[in-house]
Amino acid sequence: MIRPLSGPASGRDVPSRRLLLSTQLVFNVGFYAIVPFLALHMSRNLALAGWMVGLVLGVRTFSQQGMFFIGGSLAERYGCRTLILCGCVVRIAGYLCFAVADSAAAMLLGACLTGVGGALFSPCLEALAARIDAQSPADDRRRSIFAQFAVYGEVGAVAGPLLGSLLFDIGFAWMALASAGVFLLALLVLWRRLPPLKPAARVPGGWGWSELFANRPFLLFMLFYSSYLLSYNQMYLGLPVELERSHGGARDMAWLFALASVLVVACQMPLAALCKRWPPRLPLVAGFALLAAAFVNLALWTAVAPLPGAWRLLPAVLTVVLLTAGQMCAVPVAMALVPAYARQRLLPVHYGALASAGGLMVLLGNMLLGRLFAAIPAEPEAGVLAWSVAAVFPALSALYFAFARQGMPRAA
Repeated sequence: MIRPLSGPASGRDVPSRRLLLSTQLVFNVGFYAIVPFLALHMSRNLALAGWMVGLVLGVRTFSQQGMFFIGGSLAERYGCRTLILCGCVVRIAGYLCFAVADSAAAMLLGACLTGVGGALFSPCLEALAARIDAQSPADDRRRSIFAQFAVYGEVGAVAGPLLGSLLFDIGFAWMALASAGVFLLALLVLWRRLPPLKPAARVPGGWGWSELFANRPFLLFMLFYSSYLLSYNQMYLGLPVELERSHGGARDMAWLFALASVLVVACQMPLAALCKRWPPRLPLVAGFALLAAAFVNLALWTAVAPLPGAWRLLPAVLTVVLLTAGQMCAVPVAMALVPAYARQRLLPVHYGALASAGGLMVLLGNMLLGRLFAAIPAEPEAGVLAWSVAAVFPALSALYFAFARQGMPRAA
């Protein structure tokens, strides 16, 4: 019986911090060069119904986040290097599918492939980050690698939408090909630089699922944390609806994503250092309360006429600021809590399950919210209901983290 991929490991078992953070940056450039514009492409260029747009985006997220559980389990069997490289190949295939897609069915196929690609490599990156964090000296551990992950990811998220906005007017196919090219470059670099990362042996008890499902505190944490992904996914589904209401376009979308990225780059590390001084419960409650406030903000604005000039973007800007602040408070703390919930065992499986719960929440939630958002162009008052429903999910999570007493680790 051999040790599963879990907590402490030798330096040869993990890549360098620099390689892992650079990978996060490059992956986000390729991702954000196309994904923020999928809703605009499907509604404007392909003339798909609102519920179909929501379904495609939900399927993309679910096939990634929902399949993280499988990706984490496969990483325990075959090693993180294999899963990361295979994930790059599958995601490249998905972007190539987007490049030639001219129907809802083709967009669904591309969405599935890009999502599955992420499901293969993302749990591995998170598990390796946790292992690097566990090996780091005390001084380095004060610089949370998950906060650094967010910063590097957002630098990529600045470049990605700007690249995509430049190519959007030329043609969606060029955006898809550019994203595929970014992941091809990453594949070649990782093929040469990523260490073997082979698992020591077979996981005790098969895939590790029985141990995970017996961990009731983690299951509750996973359930209520999953509303984060649904909330942040409204940057792709709900925000384009608000921009259409306020007569915005693709370039406005790019600048809003750039704003979110600049906020993370400027504020994530200081905020993470502040949150480390608090019990984990406090930043989680604050983060989910801010996510709920982001949607309450739009519920208040959507029933009135858009403001004149550049002020028309004010509701969207406020929502992006609140969503980003909520993310910066909650996500690094939640990610750092997973090894404590998992007792330093089966980390890819636990990170995968956490993301899978979020993916399922997005799939179901986007189908509901997509129908509600579809009514807004014809009846702006319908936005009050749509955004209020969106606010309920993170508000319930904030209440859970505020009052939960059993099983939550006292420190990340």
